[in-house]
Amino acid sequence: MNEKKFPLGKEQTLELIKRWPTPFHIYDEAKIRANFRRLREAFSWAPGFREHFAVKALPNPRIVQILHEEGAGTDCSSIAELLISAAAGVKGEEIMLTSNDTPWEEFQKAIALGAVINLDDLSHLDYMAEHAGLPEVLSFRYNPGDLIEGNDIIGKPVEAKYGLTRPQMFEGYRRAQEMGVKRFGLHTMVISSELRTEAFLLTARIMFELAAELKQNLGICVEFVNLGGGFGIPYRPEENPIDYAAVGAGIERLYNDIMRPAGLGSTAIRTESGRAITGDAGWLVSTVLHEKDTYKKYIGLDSCMANLMRPALYGAYHHITVLGKENAPADHIYDVTGSLCENNDKFAIDRALPKIDIGDIVVIHDTGAHGSAMGFNYNGKLWCAELLLCTDGTIELIRRAQTLDDYFATLRYEGGLLS
Repeated sequence: MNEKKFPLGKEQTLELIKRWPTPFHIYDEAKIRANFRRLREAFSWAPGFREHFAVKALPNPRIVQILHEEGAGTDCSSIAELLISAAAGVKGEEIMLTSNDTPWEEFQKAIALGAVINLDDLSHLDYMAEHAGLPEVLSFRYNPGDLIEGNDIIGKPVEAKYGLTRPQMFEGYRRAQEMGVKRFGLHTMVISSELRTEAFLLTARIMFELAAELKQNLGICVEFVNLGGGFGIPYRPEENPIDYAAVGAGIERLYNDIMRPAGLGSTAIRTESGRAITGDAGWLVSTVLHEKDTYKKYIGLDSCMANLMRPALYGAYHHITVLGKENAPADHIYDVTGSLCENNDKFAIDRALPKIDIGDIVVIHDTGAHGSAMGFNYNGKLWCAELLLCTDGTIELIRRAQTLDDYFATLRYEGGLLS
């Protein structure tokens, strides 16, 4: 079982709302640090282990700065994420660019920062060389096809737009060698929000065997194997978290069985987690505006899917609690909705909850990854604030709420700014 707790009490939250009105996301610094340390401990055996935090999960420089203090690098997929990394003090090969369909400006910026570049397609090698040059360290992203089943979030590898086939991998490294690249890594990312130990062990086996073949066939000793992320969190209270000790020990056995006999015993292990680090360390806090009773009972919040898209996009479950009613019987059935002009703007459907009243404070759990990060402005909805609960108990504003002036700032029209 996975108990869902919000780190602030009702009175403390109400005082917070007086300063920063709902909706807002709030993140727990202590939990973020603890999550990172748990992952690092699972790979304490691994040579040169580094976690490259997936910036896309929570693209806020303050969060990246906290994780860099713990020893994390970053995994980036855009020029904005590269700039966030640099602003947070992440440098050189601590940064990895793992984008797809990449414009030349992003390759140029990554090379200027000294980042490791991870190519998603064979054709990108010539494109990058022509427009940006070659990086110091290069890797290719492997798509193992039907060797791995995939899931609803990341899709089946054979249908995914990401990565190279096995023959293309060998061709890519051979051509990169001929072009003068001397240092190489190896990368994959084929699972997402996974809780099963065996899924991570299968990924490691596939990648270690590929690394050994690259050395045997091309003489390449990869400096690192990036196993990707994919570490899930238990969104539902009845789910169990990942057994990180078992994952780490299982991958260590595979490393000893495959990598060391191949002469790759100094090859570093990399991961690129996002959800596992910040996912369960974030909450979306909202106020109940309306109650509607038609064919179903609806609870309308002051947030919407522009603040948390996952339930609408994936049908994803996010646990919901009502401040002050955590121990009340869940004897009412509601759809919990936002105000967007889309019928799928629902945080929960037919959810058993306590009796909810207008003005209640509703907390949506596990929004610290792919929550605010996936926000948008459809219907003119504005980005909400992001707060940080610091380790000393103080609250820090790390993203102010977007304003109407912000929303209209990029528009050009006669008549000036709307207000």
